[in-house]
Amino acid sequence: MNEKTDPESSPAQAPSASAISSAPAAKSQKKPRFALFIATAAGLGYFPKAPGTFGSLAGLAIAILLTWVSSKRALGAAEIDVPGNFWTIGIIPGYTMFICVAVIAALGVWSSGRAEQYTRKKDPQFVVIDEVSGQLLTYFMPFVVLNWKSWILGFILFRLFDIWKPFPARQAEALPGGWGIMTDDWVAGIYAALGLWLARAAGL
Repeated sequence: MNEKTDPESSPAQAPSASAISSAPAAKSQKKPRFALFIATAAGLGYFPKAPGTFGSLAGLAIAILLTWVSSKRALGAAEIDVPGNFWTIGIIPGYTMFICVAVIAALGVWSSGRAEQYTRKKDPQFVVIDEVSGQLLTYFMPFVVLNWKSWILGFILFRLFDIWKPFPARQAEALPGGWGIMTDDWVAGIYAALGLWLARAAGL
């Protein structure tokens, strides 16, 4: 509906009640609070500086938490006393990590798509669930023993590839809705995982 079709109309010719009520409704749809909560990674995306970096840090924190919880369960709650080897990914990702990565990826596609639809902007800057998902994918893929150097290197590599966007990451941005927002970060996560695997194979 166009409210301003006839600017020369008479002042006595007031718009109908239906026109008045429908105009604001069309302009201000209901705020998808839950979707925005997920899309911004619990509000991290609202940081004025480097929100993507904070999203990646959230992904790193989730990965470390998952590895600690899963390691405790896998080892029968025994104390882990292996300096430098925080988690053997080849043992644990069967369920815990895989389910978490899949759930966050699915929620990311849905919530980022809702955020884009609400703001009517392509890939809004405050959406950082894509960084969370891509960073998790970095640590899920290599199937190697991670040490503290690997955690840091995985973070750096993901940020590098996320900014660089090598093929086909940039092309993936053209996908519709949440798929375009999420897929380029998944590509960056896969590249980072490959770099992490090569670094570990080289003895990092």
